[in-house]
Amino acid sequence: MGQGSVTEWIVAQQAPIDSNAAVVSQTVGTIPELVIILIILLLLATAVALITQQLRIPYVTGLVLAGLPITEVLSRRIGLDPSLVLNLFLPILIFEAAINTDISRLRSTFKPIALLAGPGSIVSSAIIAVLVKLGLGLDWIPALLIGVILANTDTVSMIAVFKDIRVPSRLSTIVEGETLFNDAAALISFNLLLVLYATGSLTPVQGIKELLVVALGGGLVGGVLGYLSLPILVRLSDPLSSLLLTVALALGTFQIGQFLGVSGAVAVVIAGLIFGNLGLSRSASASDRITLLSFWEYAGFSVNTFIFLLIGIEINPVTLWRILPAILFVILAYQLGRILSVYLLLAGLRWFDRPIPLPWQHVLVLGNIKGSLSMALAVAIPLTLTGREFIIELVFGSVLFSLVAQGLALPSLIKWLNISRVSEVVQEAGQLQIQLIAAKSAQDELDSLLKSGVLPKAVYEELWASYQARVAESERVLREFYNQYRTGQLKRDRSGLDSIRRRLLLAEKVAVNDALRKRIVPDDLVQHYIKDLDEKLLSLDDD
Repeated sequence: MGQGSVTEWIVAQQAPIDSNAAVVSQTVGTIPELVIILIILLLLATAVALITQQLRIPYVTGLVLAGLPITEVLSRRIGLDPSLVLNLFLPILIFEAAINTDISRLRSTFKPIALLAGPGSIVSSAIIAVLVKLGLGLDWIPALLIGVILANTDTVSMIAVFKDIRVPSRLSTIVEGETLFNDAAALISFNLLLVLYATGSLTPVQGIKELLVVALGGGLVGGVLGYLSLPILVRLSDPLSSLLLTVALALGTFQIGQFLGVSGAVAVVIAGLIFGNLGLSRSASASDRITLLSFWEYAGFSVNTFIFLLIGIEINPVTLWRILPAILFVILAYQLGRILSVYLLLAGLRWFDRPIPLPWQHVLVLGNIKGSLSMALAVAIPLTLTGREFIIELVFGSVLFSLVAQGLALPSLIKWLNISRVSEVVQEAGQLQIQLIAAKSAQDELDSLLKSGVLPKAVYEELWASYQARVAESERVLREFYNQYRTGQLKRDRSGLDSIRRRLLLAEKVAVNDALRKRIVPDDLVQHYIKDLDEKLLSLDDD
């Protein structure tokens, strides 16, 4: 049974549940009623944005808290439909994250990301499942489902905090990369457990085979569709048509993957990475690229807004209060699973990659925040499973705790750990880099306008010279910074320049490995050179 067939079976099993369980609410009766509710939610979200800005608390936490008081008002007319989350919201969020992910940065942090999203998820799921099985007396299938659901980390709240409090870019990339692949891993594991529940048996060999087919098949589907979209994008002359293509790519890739019985989530990740890193650069102009990215930023923000509001509306605090001891035990279980998976796995990272600083690991542990996918998977559990409503209540209680308690505590932890400190020198160098990048990009756009005949030569030369003056000044000051860094005058403030050196060293490493693969250079010399590059990389400060 492939992932697509399992998903269809899940949807067929779904039905409204008693409102006291705060699970799935009845659908909206009429279109005018839907529009009224939509307006109410938009106004509520606007009010939450104003209040959270004043109180300096995470926006998504405010949305959940705002949804709690209106549970009884709207829960009978609108709800968090798992089919809607899995087939519409999830592809949009994954694709938006993927097109904004730079593959070169992802590659440089791939090892910690792979550890956390792969073995980390498995270890965390197993720890949660064993503790829930022993502590609450559940059967293995419900316990394993809870483990998989709560091992998934929704880092929307973390990324929102990172926008307000600067953190090292490597830490931010690890968080974003883990989210990107963690959602796919959670869906695959969840579907494997449903196969086990539906068939009654699943041998390790069958499980590994199913896992490889679903994951690799999803990657293949995403790769093919991502590359097929590139020549179409080049032929589209207006940005609005390009937007339609990206929406069709995001939603269509997920559905095609599901239909073929492979992972739609993995397919969307790969398609988004290909389009974002190879497609955007082929857009006709910079304005077209900005239009595309702005649209997907708005789409991701809108989806997150509605999801977290609906989470608050779905959760019934009265129902959760009745089983509070069990919820607290589950919270303890998933926190313990995250603690062991992060600290144990990342402790061994130093043997084959740059180590992750301990303060960063503290952030990764506290940032173990649950969200929409955990709730959607909980609601997607088949009606025939014994104890389904109890499982949903446990998951909803855990999600509420993580979004509120951990979401509010995370900014304070980051400030207390002082990992966001930036010296005045690095701050000034960063501003100069921004000016240099912007001016160079503007000059490239001027060249394009001149070649296309839009801009007269005299106007081009005048504008190009004005940008060149900014380029020259920025380059002069940056060169002075680099000379001071090289002579040891900026030892304490070298992290900004080390990020540039790291990119150069990684480029060297890629080029040498390519030469080795093509048998252009001898193996023994390459290994010595790469070892020297690795030592230089390890000596650089984390960016």
